[in-house]
Amino acid sequence: MNPARPAPTAAVTVVGIGADGWEGLTDASRAALSEAEVLIGGPRQLDLLPPRCAGERIAWPSPLRPAVPGLLAAHAGRRIAVLASGDPMFYGIGRALAEEVGEAGALRVMPHPSSVSYAAARLGWPLEDVEVVTLVGRPAARLAAALYDGRRILVLSAGADTPGEVAALLRDRGFGASRMRVLEQLGGAREHTTAEATADDWPDARPPGDPLNIVAVTCRRAPDAPRLGAVPGLPDEAYEHDGQLTKRHVRAVTLGTLAPAPGELLWDIGGGSGSIAIEWMRTHPSCRAVTVERDPVRAARITRNADRLGVPGLRVVTGAAPSVLAELPPPDAVFIGGGLTGPGLLDACWEALPAGGRLVANTVTLESEALLADAHRRHGGELVRLAVAHAVPVGGFTGWRQAMPVTQWAAQKTLDTPSGANR
Repeated sequence: MNPARPAPTAAVTVVGIGADGWEGLTDASRAALSEAEVLIGGPRQLDLLPPRCAGERIAWPSPLRPAVPGLLAAHAGRRIAVLASGDPMFYGIGRALAEEVGEAGALRVMPHPSSVSYAAARLGWPLEDVEVVTLVGRPAARLAAALYDGRRILVLSAGADTPGEVAALLRDRGFGASRMRVLEQLGGAREHTTAEATADDWPDARPPGDPLNIVAVTCRRAPDAPRLGAVPGLPDEAYEHDGQLTKRHVRAVTLGTLAPAPGELLWDIGGGSGSIAIEWMRTHPSCRAVTVERDPVRAARITRNADRLGVPGLRVVTGAAPSVLAELPPPDAVFIGGGLTGPGLLDACWEALPAGGRLVANTVTLESEALLADAHRRHGGELVRLAVAHAVPVGGFTGWRQAMPVTQWAAQKTLDTPSGANR
């Protein structure tokens, strides 16, 4: 029987550290830092270490992420310890290091309680019932997607100005009555929690405080503010548009057919107002989308809508499909809402899909409908017609006004059916 092989020695150790500094670390974490030949971290974190940590100290450059490969390569073969705030694997440097180091056993992570854990403990908020939104290196508009009446949110701040930015966004989105507290220097000797105040009162109540903070928000929506649900089919009034908008009921059906899943990428061709891509991204924080719109005015409008509805990460490509598609990363799903009659567009989108990828296309014209019927013949899938009617006044009575019917083709690409085959 062969003796058990020892576990591989980690090439990089990442140590979480809090506002309590060296005193708050475990013996194992202290030993890892004391024995390191190279210490990498932010200036604030490096200053928390005592002289006994004699390794070469290197402050992260800015921007940080592109510097990771070079720094690790420059010190290969040496004992490297990286300092991180709190839990390195929770919105921390641990992710970038894991992506870079790759193999199991090459990265040793020694976490410390995160600011989120401290905040939940101080507030008495069960973490499983709390939404966490980070604004570190990200636009404040991301917070808008998490705003629901009664919801509790912990916002990871980028600095002293973040609480004021949060308050301004809450007021702008109709959540000025939301209750806010700022928790500073959590776990340290200078820990402090501000008195609660509403976002409406924040400008006069709170000057900028400590840059190391987290913002606690209890959401309260104004009665006259638009109610935006958590599922596709937002009110049409939620969008700025010029009439080029997939209407609410058809949009809900379309997103249901596209079936977004966490981490997936959508191509939205002929973006119009961006509603399909925006609601795709709102289904999960990790969902990604690229919308292609050839009209620069509409492209700018899509960007505004994305910011307003909490998905500023939506990528807007101004240009004509299919010529711009070669520049895009491979999609998991494609929606075509415009430009179907463009030469080669439908086939280019189909060819771009991997096995298991989905394509959904909507049209209201006979010419485009003929193309979808042909695609259905060649690739299979489902061809449906969606009809919506709205009740409207007819004299002193009420009658139905029929909207233009929408023809929708939806198909999933499979390995066993080559492009162009009948099914």
